[in-house]
Amino acid sequence: MAEFVREVMTPGVVAVRPDASLAEAAQLMRAQDIGDVVVAEGQQVVGVLTDRDITIRAVAEGIDPSAMSVRAACTPHPVTVGPAETVATAVALMREKAVRRLPVVEDGMPVGMVTLGDLAMAENPDSALAAISRADPDEEPGAGRYGRGPV
Repeated sequence: MAEFVREVMTPGVVAVRPDASLAEAAQLMRAQDIGDVVVAEGQQVVGVLTDRDITIRAVAEGIDPSAMSVRAACTPHPVTVGPAETVATAVALMREKAVRRLPVVEDGMPVGMVTLGDLAMAENPDSALAAISRADPDEEPGAGRYGRGPV
């Protein structure tokens, strides 16, 4: 298994401003084929926004995603990890804080993201979670990511 976060993280960061609308953030997620973005003011990480945040905190409440800011829906003050931290540290933080992703920050700047799926692939590439994490999100139902079979 990999020893350091830098060995398992997804390098690079897709960031959005806190004053952007949820619709803008969702369009960015779709364009980048990702389910989360770092919320940043300048180079400072101030939150994390997931596709689930948009669904639960806006759409399910009947709020127009074009009228709600990222700041209002994101998880503020996220727990972060450094690229030189051990994978064990990242796992412990995820477990302790009950989160599935950690922004990776170096010298105060976001440099990547490490997810539960990244850790699963590093730990056991043959596991179900690793297979789900590797799957193309646009695969046919039953063939991949969501485990749905014929209905």
